[in-house]
Amino acid sequence: MENSMTQLYLVRYFLPESGIRVGVQVGATVHDVTDTIGSVGAWLRSSAGRIDAAMTDLMTAVGASSQAHLAERFNCAPAPDAAHWLAPVGVQDVWAAGVTYERSRAARQEEAADGGDVYARVYTAARPELFYKARGPWVVGPYDQVGIRRDARWNVPEPELALVINPALEIVGVTIGNDMSSRDIEGENPLYLPQAKMYTRSCALGPAIAVGHVGGVWPDTRIAMQITRDGGIVFAGETHTSQIRRRPDELVEFLGRSLRFPDGVVLLTGAGIVPPDSFTLAAGDQVEIIIDAVGSLRNIVTVV
Repeated sequence: MENSMTQLYLVRYFLPESGIRVGVQVGATVHDVTDTIGSVGAWLRSSAGRIDAAMTDLMTAVGASSQAHLAERFNCAPAPDAAHWLAPVGVQDVWAAGVTYERSRAARQEEAADGGDVYARVYTAARPELFYKARGPWVVGPYDQVGIRRDARWNVPEPELALVINPALEIVGVTIGNDMSSRDIEGENPLYLPQAKMYTRSCALGPAIAVGHVGGVWPDTRIAMQITRDGGIVFAGETHTSQIRRRPDELVEFLGRSLRFPDGVVLLTGAGIVPPDSFTLAAGDQVEIIIDAVGSLRNIVTVV
């Protein structure tokens, strides 16, 4: 990311005594900047046309903060009587781009009942596949539960780099996304994609927004995923942002055509890690997604 300053991470978290807070994490310390910044949406709005100045605002807020916490304090499942991380977005909607990796194109064709010619065509088409994923309040955060549909038999997580975009359609940071998907439902008919992708607890983001301007070049970072069941690893894989076919600014430009996002928006950028066809998630599985530029997002699987 184009950022010569100390790397800042914008976070949301919950304190039993004071509710939802906004913080800036520097190293292992989280500085409460709620009184200065207000909300993630307020900061995104303030960054429009002034990204560098908005990052300076965060540093100024850190200096003015009177409350700080160790980040590890929040590494627990959400509970009303315990401090915990929240998804790093509030009212911001989440959209997603599909078939941006060669591996994703191949997987979609393999799962499709009709051979998946539509996926082969969209991979090379001028217009990318873009679809609505979740309202901000639907998104779950770290250590929370992600869902698999009770009427699906083939469910997988999709680890994705997520672009955080301000109202001026400028990319001001990245986070980690888990785009949960029911492969058998989408494979039966591409028109079932909303049912395969949009349901309760189908989207997780976190743990933080790694703040920094992103233009026409992807952050140079590894993306990895590990799934654990009953204490053992049942799947592990990795990819790299160099494998994404389309540019970040290209995806955002298409997303912003005839759409406005007054509070900002998040765009998932596609999955390059696909478990084998014989694999499906089960309740109790732990999914961990690591993106070196951001950190680690862990979630437990439940049936919804």
